[in-house]
Amino acid sequence: MVTCRDIVNLKLDGVELIAGESGLSKVVSWVYHVQTKPYDEHMNQGNFALLVVDYVRFDFDEVEQAMEELVKLGISGLAISVVDDREPIPQKIIDRAEELSLPLFYVRWKGASFVDISQSVGNLITETDIINKRTGDYLYNLLFGYDVNDRYVEKISGQFGLDFSKPHRVGIIAVDRKYGINLEQDEHMYEYYANCLNQEVLNMKGHPMFMKFLNKFVLLFEAREDKEIEHELEAMLRKLDDNPSFKGIIQSTCILGAAYTDPGKYGQSYQEAKSLIPKKDLLPNPSHKKVLSVSTMGIYKYMFHGDNQREILDYCNNKLDKIIKYDNANGTFLEETLLMYYMNGFNTVRTAEALYIHRNSLLHRLEKIEELLEIKLTDYMEYLDLVNSILVKRFMFL
Repeated sequence: MVTCRDIVNLKLDGVELIAGESGLSKVVSWVYHVQTKPYDEHMNQGNFALLVVDYVRFDFDEVEQAMEELVKLGISGLAISVVDDREPIPQKIIDRAEELSLPLFYVRWKGASFVDISQSVGNLITETDIINKRTGDYLYNLLFGYDVNDRYVEKISGQFGLDFSKPHRVGIIAVDRKYGINLEQDEHMYEYYANCLNQEVLNMKGHPMFMKFLNKFVLLFEAREDKEIEHELEAMLRKLDDNPSFKGIIQSTCILGAAYTDPGKYGQSYQEAKSLIPKKDLLPNPSHKKVLSVSTMGIYKYMFHGDNQREILDYCNNKLDKIIKYDNANGTFLEETLLMYYMNGFNTVRTAEALYIHRNSLLHRLEKIEELLEIKLTDYMEYLDLVNSILVKRFMFL
């Protein structure tokens, strides 16, 4: 993906970075010439904005206001040109760009035109997309090709510096989104998220292969004992979750398949990860990890084979029978409460927040569960049996 640093590296004639060096890693989705308000009707996350101080539509006071509004809309950088280079950009604008970590460029009036900048950045984005597509095509064929022979594997190994004599595994990054009232803006947001995710993956130490496929993001990387890449993925996804542009709107989880040394089995690793995606929200995950693997299912994965499934399911239903009947009769959510209390580490405040209820309501539910089941929730062996019964039932019905 293209960043503001790449724009600096283009060394366009008369284009100079004057502030915001700390923001040069911001991803640029496209270039847009700022002309009319309201900006939110045509500006999107990651746009690189071009603005002319013409003393008709924009003087420097209006530029300062525009900069603040554009930053709130998530622009990646701003380039300013002044008619006839009549005066320098005021220091207060430069200082504010530094505070905002906004890459601010000065474009000399007789230097590169905005058309030159737009074409150069657009070509760079297009070239990057072609490179990404080539990588994606190689990975697609490796995972789903009918004939993954030694010659093809050797070709990929040479081009991408991967050592396929060591075990590799597939990770699928599944994205959860909240939609607003403007579907076009939602899609622009998603594309910008994809670009940011792509950029983060490109910067990973392990240099995994990466592609976007069917609204999911797929990685192939070496499975090391120190799990360095898994830890790096965890930190990367948390960083994106906490990005103000995406917080509360887009979040991701990476599901990992098993590791294989034979490249012919990488497709199997993909299928393993894919099969776990519908179950990711059911897995015991009290610490809310962002990277989950097939091994996360633990003992559950052995329960869905053989001749005893009916027996297991009957046991789970009998174990939960009283609270299920109570929920059905009263429209309550005792079963969900039981699970969420476990998932949130028996913390009443976090559990109440997760269930969107008052803490006192939660305590009342917990008391009702103890009353119905004639147990104490401090009996952790009994509690674990109940949680296992809930999870096994849910896994079986998926």
